[in-house]
Amino acid sequence: MQLAKRVKSLTPSTTLAITAKAKELKLQGHDVIGLGAGEPDFNTPQHIIDAAVISMNEGHTKYTPAAGLQGLKEEIAKKFKRDQGIDYALNEIIVGCGAKHALYTLFQVLLDDEDEVIIPTPYWVSYPEQVKLAGGVPVYVEGSEENDYKITPEQLKQVITEKTKAVIINSPSNPTGMLYSQVELEALGEVCLQKNILIVSDEIYEKLIYGENKHVSIAQISPELRKQTIIINGVSKSHSMTGWRIGYAAGNQEIIKAMTNLASHSTSNPTTTAQYGAIAAYSGSQEPVEEMRKAFENRLNQIYGKLIDIPGVTCIKPQGAFYLFPNVKKAAELTGFSSVDEFSAALLEDAMVAVVPGSGFGAPDNLRLSYATSLELLEAAIERIHQFVNSKIK
Repeated sequence: MQLAKRVKSLTPSTTLAITAKAKELKLQGHDVIGLGAGEPDFNTPQHIIDAAVISMNEGHTKYTPAAGLQGLKEEIAKKFKRDQGIDYALNEIIVGCGAKHALYTLFQVLLDDEDEVIIPTPYWVSYPEQVKLAGGVPVYVEGSEENDYKITPEQLKQVITEKTKAVIINSPSNPTGMLYSQVELEALGEVCLQKNILIVSDEIYEKLIYGENKHVSIAQISPELRKQTIIINGVSKSHSMTGWRIGYAAGNQEIIKAMTNLASHSTSNPTTTAQYGAIAAYSGSQEPVEEMRKAFENRLNQIYGKLIDIPGVTCIKPQGAFYLFPNVKKAAELTGFSSVDEFSAALLEDAMVAVVPGSGFGAPDNLRLSYATSLELLEAAIERIHQFVNSKIK
């Protein structure tokens, strides 16, 4: 049996591979601390769970419209108005089976063979794979450590060609936790308007912002940029609903209609019960969202200093999300490893700490550490890494 070329070219998810290896070691009885997970360690807030149960007991267990329940789209529209001051009509919103699915569907309706999508590095692991699955070509632009892992308008201009269809902006970023300011977004947006490049704005971590930083959506800056942008978001990170699989896209009516037509032939609709849960997530109390944000911020502040005390480790303090993305190239060299991939593999085997090598994110000098776990485990993990480096220094 010959598999399709598009599938054979896929790179397996680095994060899922690390998580699977850590679980395997745990089953063997090892005391593994996993810092690879990309999901909050809190349960879904109770009022959301209750709403989902009530919906099932009331008989809401059948198909819904392919683009999602009207009630959920109404709550999403209210959320955009409340948080970003943007008005979206219901036919400009589609609900999908997670933000990842919304992105996948977008690229499927947007790209023809050899169309290019500009992807800043470091990037979330699924961006290039989804572009390739749609027949497109990922074009990488380095967000340098010196520029807080963000790209500049000059860099963007340099890689735009006649085949460029879109650029992805992920703010706050997975894996770096960095945030684009309004000034930076305005400058990037001006280039996109001049060149007629669609902006795919992944805002899944918008509720997890720390310190005095503020989240700005590029779509809220001007009516022109709103028209040029497709926003991708969801309830997975903000409301600890990763397993519920509810995300959405908002933007150009023609694109949303095409995504809806494709969804009608692929998923039929997002899970009905999960949609009722998502309605409660946006219509109910937002206190649990703020409680989780505060907990993540406290963890970050508690462990950041301990991380950068490790020999050979440097790290820009994240502004959002729940990841640290330290540069450990020097630490790998000090401990006798030829690459950060080897260093991270040894961390798991010898120190029983599971982290994700940055090579999967287009940044081979880095590691991604999730602080979506208890402070006790985080502190123990950082101490293990510190002891591991000290014991291996040549």
